[in-house]
Amino acid sequence: MNRLSWKTRITLYVANILVIGFLLFPVIAVLQGSVMSEKTLHSDITAIIPPEFTLENFLLILTQGEHREDAALGIRATYMPDNLKSFYSAFFNSTVIAFSVTLITLICGAFSAYTIVRFPFRWTMWIVNGSLIARFLPIIVLMIPLFVLGRSMGLINSLTGVILAETGFLLPYAILILAPYFKSLPADVEDAARVDGCTRFGAFLRIVIPLSAPGMTACGVIIFIVSWHELLIPLVLNSDVEYMTLPMVLSSLVSDTNILFNVMMALALLALIPTVLMVLLLQKYVVHGLSAGAVKG
Repeated sequence: MNRLSWKTRITLYVANILVIGFLLFPVIAVLQGSVMSEKTLHSDITAIIPPEFTLENFLLILTQGEHREDAALGIRATYMPDNLKSFYSAFFNSTVIAFSVTLITLICGAFSAYTIVRFPFRWTMWIVNGSLIARFLPIIVLMIPLFVLGRSMGLINSLTGVILAETGFLLPYAILILAPYFKSLPADVEDAARVDGCTRFGAFLRIVIPLSAPGMTACGVIIFIVSWHELLIPLVLNSDVEYMTLPMVLSSLVSDTNILFNVMMALALLALIPTVLMVLLLQKYVVHGLSAGAVKG
């Protein structure tokens, strides 16, 4: 294996630093704005280091608007959307939706991907390709039919409607991720299990699923992140404050007369915590699962 020259290594290091800096710049900007008052934020938007720090934005959110220091937050702190008071219920709703969508999508996606790999009928590939092609349509085009369908089925203003809708949209991606991973697993292992007395379904549960744990984990993390940050589907299906999610609360901070930038940034950081923790805890499995499914088979 040829070693890279020092010029190539330096170029790669610089490119990596630039890419990482590009990806982290929005997060750093949000972190900077979240610890500043609105008055300070608007007084000097070019300041790299905030002239003063405050945790009032986080306290305002965590106390659901009860802890309010106008001097620290700024003049516009006298106006606070009522939706900010539903932070904890929105956090709970987002958690229920994300975990439910991830679990249902993994179960249905695993069965579908395994069927496609082990029973490659022509009609199954037509269905999969059709589903993937449909995902190229802008999701906003499907919102009116989705709302009409949800209203006819009584799924408006409910978590069930959002869970079913997001599962339907994310299921093709789960199949696309899991199918190459299942294909990389040798069929001889399943055949040996069937010789020992396992049914095909038993071999799938006892052999394929344990061997596919890294791929399932990678797929689950991706599905969870997408579902957690989904805004459009809950916004279309749910208008009741009781069923709001965190992205909906975040979008409600933009009104016709006020935009609470500092509170939005603090809320965005709080909403990022679950997904960041999940990625950090499962990073090894995510990288292994995606790379193994990509290079084998």
